[in-house]
Amino acid sequence: MFLVQLDVTVVNVALPHIGTALHSGLAGMQWVVDSYTVILAAFLLLGGVVGDRLGHRTVVLTGLGLFGVASLLCGLAPGTATLVGARALQGLAAALLLPSTLAVVNTTFPERAEQARALGIWAGVSALALPAGPLLGGVLVTAAGWRAVFLINLPVVAVALYLTQKLVSKDRPARGHRLDAIGAIGTAVVLTALVYCVITTGHAGVSSSTLWSALVAIGAAVALALWERRTPDPMLPPALLRKADFVGANVVAAIMNFVGIGAVFVITLYLQGVQHHDPLTAGAMLLPLFLPLAVCAPLTGRLAARYGPRPPMLGGLVLGAVGAAFLPLIGPDSSYLVLAPALLGIGLGMGLLTPSVVAAALQAGPPERPGLSSGVNNTARQAAGALGIAVFGAMVHDPSAPADFTSGLHLVGMLSVALWLIAAALTLLTVPRPAELRDRTGSHAE
Repeated sequence: MFLVQLDVTVVNVALPHIGTALHSGLAGMQWVVDSYTVILAAFLLLGGVVGDRLGHRTVVLTGLGLFGVASLLCGLAPGTATLVGARALQGLAAALLLPSTLAVVNTTFPERAEQARALGIWAGVSALALPAGPLLGGVLVTAAGWRAVFLINLPVVAVALYLTQKLVSKDRPARGHRLDAIGAIGTAVVLTALVYCVITTGHAGVSSSTLWSALVAIGAAVALALWERRTPDPMLPPALLRKADFVGANVVAAIMNFVGIGAVFVITLYLQGVQHHDPLTAGAMLLPLFLPLAVCAPLTGRLAARYGPRPPMLGGLVLGAVGAAFLPLIGPDSSYLVLAPALLGIGLGMGLLTPSVVAAALQAGPPERPGLSSGVNNTARQAAGALGIAVFGAMVHDPSAPADFTSGLHLVGMLSVALWLIAAALTLLTVPRPAELRDRTGSHAE
């Protein structure tokens, strides 16, 4: 899990060196990052469903092996096109790994309280990768060059393969469900077109390619919906989308990443582009956001285990809204003391939210298909994170115009507060109370 999340951010620090070494322009460098993100978001749901069908231990081992091969290809890439293709292959491997790591936790710890604690650790490890990426990338590039950013994955993959084979028990694949190949292809097309549209709009604004990708996403979504309603074994059962608790948990997860990932992006631009801090200083200034996220997640797992996911979700959403309310107070020359409460509120909010919203989604989904539930949840979060970067990036404009940028940052803050509060209302309406959850668990056990 750490490896998958690390490769989202670790490459950013190496981009100037990659561009110089491979004689690549800005567009090529953007796709070194985005090819991973697009494929990861597009194939997460498929990865979860394949894990249910073939066994999640098997898919984790396959994903690790593929991730190692792709990392080697990245480290040996002679040109930009090869590197972009290898990064896309890394994204596919990550899409296999991410939902299956969550499903392995789900099946290894079937008891609700124990599972919630384990999910807290899973989320904390994930959160640690966010600040570690830029720091580790800077050390590796300085000490050994940009290729080390990718080659460092190889020993990690080797250890993970050995430990997975030794420690993770074989799980029983879900029988009676055929793999819905047309649904799988249709879902990948929808998500690829959607995330591509979002990312390219964020880079270059509305263009013919973004319009065409939007049309492809809409057309493929309509065709997919028609197919899923008529096929006997749909990849995403329509009945699941009529479950208020399942839909509510995943919409809240999407809002969380839309605001959280989008806010990190624009605050980083503010620190480096408006206040002209160097990358290492800016990374250190973001610690009030990242550290609570990493530290709180395991503790939140214990809260969710004892009280259910609803209370920590509500607490996280309120804290996130309070933190975002400080963003409209920031000006071009503001003291760090004005920014720090915003970072702390958003970090604490996401630290409470991440494990509890994942637990809520898994508890609401079909117990015999944890890969499907985790695939839907991870897809919602990854796609929403890409959308948040594009939307918030468009709202703040160019950091070289500080007054316009901070004016846009004020709008980002107000929109974030509104979205956090909408998510809180949705949590109240859809996520079961602790007593309801205990009653439901007892009835399932009987």
